[in-house]
Order: sequence, then structure tokens, then C-alpha cells
Amino acid sequence: MRQLSKLFMVLSVLSFAVPAFAQGGGSSAMWADIAAGFSMAFASGICALAQGRATAAAAEGLARNPAARPGIQLALILGLALIESLALYTLVIIFAKVK
Repeated sequence: MRQLSKLFMVLSVLSFAVPAFAQGGGSSAMWADIAAGFSMAFASGICALAQGRATAAAAEGLARNPAARPGIQLALILGLALIESLALYTLVIIFAKVK
């Protein structure tokens, strides 16, 4: 419990430092590029993990019940398309915000 309160105290002190970074400067474009790279890497990594889990679950479902193939295949393709849209939306937002 003591370590948790220390963590919250450190986070509250760091939250007061945020307005210092809001000052105008010439390096804001550099930070936007770095943040864009990290966000795309994070979104792509999460997409890869989710697609792997979805494919593994579909393969396991097919192994358990081969007769349910059409339903599993439809759900898998729809799920993979929605998962992939996360990375595509992130890419669109990056192109819209970073100039």
C-alpha cells in the first residue's frame, strides 16, 4: 500500500510539469513525429497480437467442430478486418495530424 501511494504522489507531481511542455518552441514537430512513430508501432503490435489470437481461436474451433467451418470462417474474416482497421485508422490519423 505504501508503494502505491508513492506512485500516485510521483504521478501527481509529474502532472504539474505538463504545462511546462506546452510552451511554444521550434521542436514541437519533432515530438509529433516521434509520437506518431510510437503510436503506429503500438497499434501495429496490438493488431498483430489480436490477429494471432483470433486465428489460433479459429483453428482450435475448426479442430473441435469441423462442421462449423462456414460460421467460423465468416466470423474470422470479419474479425480480422475489424482488427486491421485499428492500424489503418491510426495511419490515417497520423497522416492527418503530422505535416
